[in-house]
Amino acid sequence: MIEHKHTGNCRELLGALSDYVDGELGDTLCAELERHLAQCENCRVVVDTLRKTVYLYHVTARPEPVPDEIKQRLFKKLDLEDLKK
Repeated sequence: MIEHKHTGNCRELLGALSDYVDGELGDTLCAELERHLAQCENCRVVVDTLRKTVYLYHVTARPEPVPDEIKQRLFKKLDLEDLKK
């Protein structure tokens, strides 16, 4: 196995990973990231792991209701008191 050292390019591209996985990355950067992934197995593993994590979260997560006390503190902190009604 060839050892791969993450270059500045790896770090830069992986910084855009969330947008890429969500389908929200611009065309130019998306194409650049896909070219990189075609040559970098370690980065592909990172992308695959993130995709699987997001999928598993969506499949297994159950929404938990936010307690009223927390909502009230949040609305007050954000100065959104009028919206809580």
